[in-house]
This record gives sequence, structure tokens and C-alpha cells, in this order.
Amino acid sequence: MKRCLLILLIPLFFAGCVTEVKRLDLNEEVDLSGAWNDTDSRLVAETMVDDVLNRPWIDQYVRKKGKPPTVIVGRVDNLSHEHINTRTFVRDMERALINSGRVDFVASSAERGEVRDEREDQDLHSTETSRNAAGEEQGASFMLQGSIETIIDGNSNEQIRYYQVNLTLISLANNRKVWIGEKKIRKKITNSRLRY
Repeated sequence: MKRCLLILLIPLFFAGCVTEVKRLDLNEEVDLSGAWNDTDSRLVAETMVDDVLNRPWIDQYVRKKGKPPTVIVGRVDNLSHEHINTRTFVRDMERALINSGRVDFVASSAERGEVRDEREDQDLHSTETSRNAAGEEQGASFMLQGSIETIIDGNSNEQIRYYQVNLTLISLANNRKVWIGEKKIRKKITNSRLRY
């Protein structure tokens, strides 16, 4: 009898363990936990890009130099209470700025190391006509730096999460801050088992 009951329960057990996957539209806003997510990253990047491209610094630079400014990304620090992949956020910004056609980007210090290694390898192993010489890199005119910070307030079943993203664009020629961007997000999360 126990054996028959076990044989009947095994399929029910495995049916309860089935994983369901549903593909979502990338523009659909989904917020399961209230934590920083892809929607927050995209919305903040769009706001910041729109703001930085519509400020006087860029037109002043183009008038003076006759070419688009070249930007490098410095550090964007995660000073929040949670893990935030700042690289995804930075990539969203870089892509939008480059695709605008108004700004050029150069590789970050971490990316340059690999590129320089490849050039050094080409110097030894590539033909004269296909080799890329050292000393031809384009220097950046501006560095983008910033931080993501949070304030969390809550009780046993409700929480307010406040995110503030601050970005600064600094002239490498004279350390002058030419643009400061700020975006704030405030979320209310209700959950009977909420923890900080």
C-alpha cells in the first residue's frame, strides 16, 4: 500500500518542481523586489544622457575646437546598501552618448591595457601594412565620474528606498566641472516579510 502511494506521489512532486520561463519585452517595467534593476538603470541613463547633451558645455566645446568632445569614463561608485552593477549603467550611458553622434569615447584604463597588449603583439607579428603603431591613441577631453547612493527607511512591512545617482563631467585640461547630473528614484515596497 505504501509503495503504491509513493508511486502516485512521485509525479506530483516533480510537477511542483517545474520551472516556468516567460520572455518579456525589454521595455516592459518589471520590479519584483524593489531593489535597483534594469529598468532603473535604463531610465536613469536616458535622463542623464538627455541632460548632458542639452547643456551649454557641448556646444561651447564644438565651437572652440571644431570637433566633438572625447570622453572617458572614470569611476562610478556604488555607495548604496545593495549590490548594483554600475558597469551595466555606464554601458547604457556610453551607448546612448556615442549613438547621439555628439560625443566620442575612448577606452577606459582597464580596456586600454588589453588593446595595448594587442598592439605590442602586432608590432612583433603583423605585417608592416596591417600593424597599428603605438603612440597614436586619442586622448580624452573630459572624464565622467559619479556615484549611486541610497537611503532606506522602513518598518517591519513597509520600506521606502531612495536612490540618488550623481554624475560629474570634468575637463581633463583644467579640472573644471562642466556638467553635473542628478537623478532620483523613490520606491515604496510593501511586504509582510520585509528585511533591511
